[in-house]
Amino acid sequence: MRDTDPAPESDRLGDHPHPRETAILLGQSDAEQSLLDAFMSGRMHHAWLLTGPKGIGKATLAYRMARFVLRHGSPEVAAAAGATNLQTPMDHPVFRQVAAGSHPNILSLRRPWDEKAKRFKTVLTVDEVRRTTGFFGMSAGAGGWRIGIIDAADDMNVNSENALLKILEEPPPQSLFFVVAHQPGRLLPTIRSRCRTLRMTPLAAEDVAAVLDASNNVKANEADRLAMARLSEGSVGRALAINDGGGLDLYRDIVALLMELPRLNIKNLHKLADKIARRGADDAWTTGIDLLGDWLQRLVRTGAGAPHQPEFVNGEAASMVRLAQSASLDRWVEVWEKISQLVARAEALNTDRKIVVLNIFSMLESVAGSHAGQHQSA
Repeated sequence: MRDTDPAPESDRLGDHPHPRETAILLGQSDAEQSLLDAFMSGRMHHAWLLTGPKGIGKATLAYRMARFVLRHGSPEVAAAAGATNLQTPMDHPVFRQVAAGSHPNILSLRRPWDEKAKRFKTVLTVDEVRRTTGFFGMSAGAGGWRIGIIDAADDMNVNSENALLKILEEPPPQSLFFVVAHQPGRLLPTIRSRCRTLRMTPLAAEDVAAVLDASNNVKANEADRLAMARLSEGSVGRALAINDGGGLDLYRDIVALLMELPRLNIKNLHKLADKIARRGADDAWTTGIDLLGDWLQRLVRTGAGAPHQPEFVNGEAASMVRLAQSASLDRWVEVWEKISQLVARAEALNTDRKIVVLNIFSMLESVAGSHAGQHQSA
């Protein structure tokens, strides 16, 4: 990165449009209507906690509402303009300013870029949150609104949360906060109590697939777009990450190996490990590990009696039932937790990723073969 380049943004997914640049929000009409009704009633709450799984449009909705408020300023102006949704035309000056990140009445808080270390800081720091003091203390421009968007609150530590709590406790006039949280239960109860919670739900697979188009640099065919949408479990962000990381092919390779448990094809295992763990393949690594975790979650749900999801590889459903019965549910939950710990420790210690992949499949092989081993010893 050159010195003249803008700093990377932790709330941007790859090369895809940032939520502030996104004009269309699919599948969240109920949440959008709730915000519109609150504003038009003249009783707009000063702080909103937008919750739900990652990648379903929470930040996109926050910026969409911010543009609407900055464009109209008051319910009377919005009503006179005939507003029936939160849409702001892309050629409107407010849209262009917000998209460029240059609107003076919006403050975006996220994990900052550490220029010295050339990476994002691990938390949304207290210094970032304290920027709200000066921002909300200044005079607002046209419309009189000042809007803070926190993406994501999950990244805050205790000090950051306490700094946010102070501004939420004494909100300035015509101030709005949109607090994006994927796991709101981890936030301080006092923060949650000062916000109005707006719960957003995963999108339908068809809505996710509709976003996987040329505008997001997705070149997959219709069947593959729908498969990625289903794998994403209703998250546009995850679907785009799966596309960027070659996730559909990775998932098929992973499942092909898993279907052979309790035996492993060592040659194919090493091919998969090389693909995921090669230097510079960060997207493939993240996507592959996430998809393996998803598969284990589905295995546990299958063992608990939940209906199986649509299969992406022929015979996947039957194989998952067989494996769920090959060991106790507790053993599968235990190995899932151990794999999560192994990956976290490997990232912290910069362990050889190929060794991590081989160890993961060795653990799975051991659990899948435990039932057969018990029968043999009996």
